[in-house]
Amino acid sequence: MKSGGVRSGTRAAITAAHLRTDRWWLAPAATAAGLLAFVVYSTWRAFSNSDYYAAPYVSPFYSPCLAENCEPMRNGPNWEIFGSWWGLSPALLVLIFPLGFRLTCYYYRKAYYRGFWASPPACAVAEPHKKYSGETRFPLILQNIHRYFFYAAVPVAGILTYDTVLAFRNEDYEWGHMGLGTLVFLVNIVLIWAYTFSCHSCRHIVGGKLKHFSKHPVRYRAWRLVGRLNARHMQLAWASLVSVALADFYVYLVASGVFDDPTFF
Repeated sequence: MKSGGVRSGTRAAITAAHLRTDRWWLAPAATAAGLLAFVVYSTWRAFSNSDYYAAPYVSPFYSPCLAENCEPMRNGPNWEIFGSWWGLSPALLVLIFPLGFRLTCYYYRKAYYRGFWASPPACAVAEPHKKYSGETRFPLILQNIHRYFFYAAVPVAGILTYDTVLAFRNEDYEWGHMGLGTLVFLVNIVLIWAYTFSCHSCRHIVGGKLKHFSKHPVRYRAWRLVGRLNARHMQLAWASLVSVALADFYVYLVASGVFDDPTFF
């Protein structure tokens, strides 16, 4: 028996590393592939600093735009908090908050712990590490700031909601119009809010400290609603991850002139 970690002398005297005969590695491999694809795509789009605005649509990766080097967006989220000294992509000023929220999310921790760090790679499969310190040391101790990223993610979702409202204009900024991009933005913002409200921290904030639900009926109903969403946290995490990437990609296609936004009315 190897010494250290899960292979120490206190482990049951079984020669095999595990007794699973199914293809248990498919799930963590698919998870790693999906997350890696999003990381590669979002990194490319964040540093490209182009094709992120096609009136009336603005990419969720670049909203709000906080630097002077942003493309002018009529009535859009142009907040020039950072002056002309910021020469990099303005997306880098914003993505830290939603990405930090997802990176420290309870489900995503499970996903990349299993997919990338094999800690552990699957149920009943021992992890290949000699020591295990959990989230008590750097950098994993930073996972404990998840609640604060939740506080930052809520206003960002609010701004994306504002962007969705602005999507009911045409390219001449006239109200009362709807294009395919509007539908893409609507689906995305619904999934963004559903994922945000399904967060474990949100559930705890809403009703985690209540001792008597009967004395707080409103918060109790909200807690039950969040609880139902929380039961679908994994599905909402993946759905919103795909939708935000698709919303950005749609804006990229329209802004780069690949096709014109189809109009419904």
